[in-house]
Amino acid sequence: MSLFGSKTFDWEPATKRGNLMWKHPRNIRLNDNVVVREDEIAAFYRDGKALAYFDRPDRYALTSINAPIVGRLVKMLSGVEQRAEVYYLQKKPFDGKFGSKQPYQFRDPEFHVVSLRVFGQFRYRISSPENFMNKFVGTLGVSTKRDVEERLKEQVLVVTYDALGEMKKRGLAVLDLAANLEEIEQVILANSKDHFAPYGIEVNKIIGLHISMPEAVQKAVDARSSMAITGTSYMQYQSGAAMRDAASQPGGGGAAGAGVGLGAGIGMGSQMMGAMNQPAQAPAPIGGKPCVKCGTALSTGAKFCPNCGASQAPAKAATVACPKCNAQVKEGSKFCRECGNSMAPPKCAECGHQLAAGAKFCPECGTKTG
Repeated sequence: MSLFGSKTFDWEPATKRGNLMWKHPRNIRLNDNVVVREDEIAAFYRDGKALAYFDRPDRYALTSINAPIVGRLVKMLSGVEQRAEVYYLQKKPFDGKFGSKQPYQFRDPEFHVVSLRVFGQFRYRISSPENFMNKFVGTLGVSTKRDVEERLKEQVLVVTYDALGEMKKRGLAVLDLAANLEEIEQVILANSKDHFAPYGIEVNKIIGLHISMPEAVQKAVDARSSMAITGTSYMQYQSGAAMRDAASQPGGGGAAGAGVGLGAGIGMGSQMMGAMNQPAQAPAPIGGKPCVKCGTALSTGAKFCPNCGASQAPAKAATVACPKCNAQVKEGSKFCRECGNSMAPPKCAECGHQLAAGAKFCPECGTKTG
């Protein structure tokens, strides 16, 4: 504190940990000093309007001596009130959590409508102080990291649902979710750029994405896998399960347990008698592969399944065009097999922003990319 009542402002480390932004409790006046560190941005407000943003580390003295540096701010503070508010924003990234409160209805060709629950973490940072202050502080009135993340996690969940819908259009099924989590994360990040840019936020990483199926669907998947491995029908599987449950009852389950076990045994006996009365069938072919759709054993070289008619030809891998030589390259490849060019999306040479294919100007800084 000086003889003229001026004061030096800074964001003390004790109040900085875990906080995305912080408002100084005292208004600043002409002749005050504001300290901005390497990982901070200082935003000055008066009457709900932004006066200036300082993102370079330095001590800023709000006097007429250094008017070329803070001239606009000094001019705004030279009125009748001569005071303003200062907000500090952190540049470093933060981690937040998101999760579905209600199940997401996923229409699957094999299991029909399946209720999924989505959980994970997202890493974000302030990319545009102006947009962030206008949207969150000015429009929504939020002031803490928790308030910001409450808004963000709902939007991240919406983008995740959109990504699942996009992947479903490409043929993604419920049984393929676990094997494609990394690709789903990349689709979420690609779709989040345009979604969060108006808020001044950049979501640059999805961490620990988890998509869970209902217990009933998971049991059905496990049962189908067991039937495919053992070569049993659904009726045989159910009969075996009934016998196992009856046998697991204490003391045989009493009369009720014995009845269930007896009924299951009679059912199995009837199936065996029926199988004995039928004419002998040719043994299953040896050396072939199971049908890609129903699991029926096929003879070597079979092009179609005699049981369901499904084609056994391997599915063609999705391809994308090389941006340099235009050759068709397998989707997900890191380099072109013809010219060796990197298949990674191009980035702006000025600001490092990821560019869309064929973009002539960077949408972030306007630099010409050609």
